[in-house]
Amino acid sequence: MSGSAEDEKLRVQQLRALRRRWLRDQELSPREPVLPPRQLGTVAAFWERFLQPGGLWRQQVHKAYQASGFVLLRVLLPAWAIAYYLKYHLQKLPHGVVTTNPRIFPGDRILETGEIMPPLEEDPHGHH
Repeated sequence: MSGSAEDEKLRVQQLRALRRRWLRDQELSPREPVLPPRQLGTVAAFWERFLQPGGLWRQQVHKAYQASGFVLLRVLLPAWAIAYYLKYHLQKLPHGVVTTNPRIFPGDRILETGEIMPPLEEDPHGHH
């Protein structure tokens, strides 16, 4: 029976050595991983160059974005709120500045042109 115990010890020793070698093989060298060169299309290449830190276009787009946010929040929205309040809350007329034109009947004088409104034509079919 002594032979089988020695065989077990030898097998365990070999398995441990194989595991240690496998773990050492999992460590990457400084030149790994070796990747193929990236082939970018025209649009992807543009965005790759455009989004480089410190690029002039990137700075200009950021400035325009900040300025547009400032204008929207500090100019347009307050101006809209003021105009809305003036139009619908301070006007004496009901419903703000909505007005209707005066009614014009046949025979009335049109103020802008001075013409007299002609009478309506009778419906020849007589349908009402």
